Amino acid sequence: MRKNCSFFRFCLFALLLLIKPAVVQAQLTFTFNNTGNAYIVTGYTGNPTVVVIPGTTNGRTVISIANFAFQNKFTLTSVTIPDSVTNIGYGAFDPCSGLTNVTMGSGVWDIGQQAFYGCSGLTGITIGSGVTSIEPNAFAFCNMLTNITIPNSVKGVGSYAFESCTSLTSVIIGSSVISIGTYAFEYCNRLSNITIGCTNVENNWFEGLTSQGLTNLTSITILNSVTNIGNGAFSGCSTLTNVLIGSGLTSIGSFAFQNCTKLTSLYFTSKAPSVGSSVFSGVKKATAYYLPGTTGWSAFASNTGIATALWLPQVESSGASLGMQTNQFGFNLNWASGQTIVVDASTDLLNWQPVQTNILAIGTAYFSDPQWTNYPSRFYRLRSP
Repeated sequence: MRKNCSFFRFCLFALLLLIKPAVVQAQLTFTFNNTGNAYIVTGYTGNPTVVVIPGTTNGRTVISIANFAFQNKFTLTSVTIPDSVTNIGYGAFDPCSGLTNVTMGSGVWDIGQQAFYGCSGLTGITIGSGVTSIEPNAFAFCNMLTNITIPNSVKGVGSYAFESCTSLTSVIIGSSVISIGTYAFEYCNRLSNITIGCTNVENNWFEGLTSQGLTNLTSITILNSVTNIGNGAFSGCSTLTNVLIGSGLTSIGSFAFQNCTKLTSLYFTSKAPSVGSSVFSGVKKATAYYLPGTTGWSAFASNTGIATALWLPQVESSGASLGMQTNQFGFNLNWASGQTIVVDASTDLLNWQPVQTNILAIGTAYFSDPQWTNYPSRFYRLRSP
């Protein structure tokens, strides 16, 4: 009888050796990758609230988060992903509705389909600087997200990637983006500001972002890295009112701003770009403002049919910064980023003296006059050097 018991124990031990067990550490569960020299996170036992994924465990690197690894972990509120992890699997956090914060390491290059689908409590996420691909539906129904920055490393954004992110108001698109899938911003009805950094804004690009139309889009900023706006790129953006265009732009395609019926202002920091036909077809009243020293604007006006005017520095005429503050008088200056404004002061409108020189690093600067108490009245004017 004792012999049979020993034999049974031996067989059980041999059987366990044949099974490749999941590794458990600090409630995270792991399995080996295909080569057996690294780990993949497969899940988490219990009811976690905060998860910090280690870069290494048991002497091996953690390189991936498996498909559905944290699916339905509704108590999860915070996740930190280390630099060693290269990809986040399909549905990895679907739908962790309690998740509010994700810190993503620089090693992540792929965010899988539906990775954060339905994470309705997610208020902010920093997409890792190494990410090259955001797969379809990756952040769909993350309806507490207010802003998204797609880093310069990203080349493609999948279809429906940010569908029904209903609180989203601002999006920054990095310089390497080549394609944005159809309906990437479907039902993002509060999206009001888009900043574009990619070299080419593709033909009819914004028509495909949502079937509903970007119904609250009022402002577009086109960064210096953009050189071309394709045919029909912003066609039908009927709520768009103003566009700021960087110094890299050389061409605007035909019908690019067709039927942007509320468009009133375009601000160019470049020289006049070449333009296709009917660029502003359906635009009722708009003015293209240009910086001193830039050229080609007479031909631009003739080819587009819209007015052009010199873009000059301005004083913001409203806001808490205007007027007397504690021991100072001042106001905000507004002009193109990188421009220099000289503020002159005078007591009689005849004799002017420079008071302050400001370089506008971000398009605005605050001016205050330290001598304002020494004069019964004082006038100010703005000029370029």
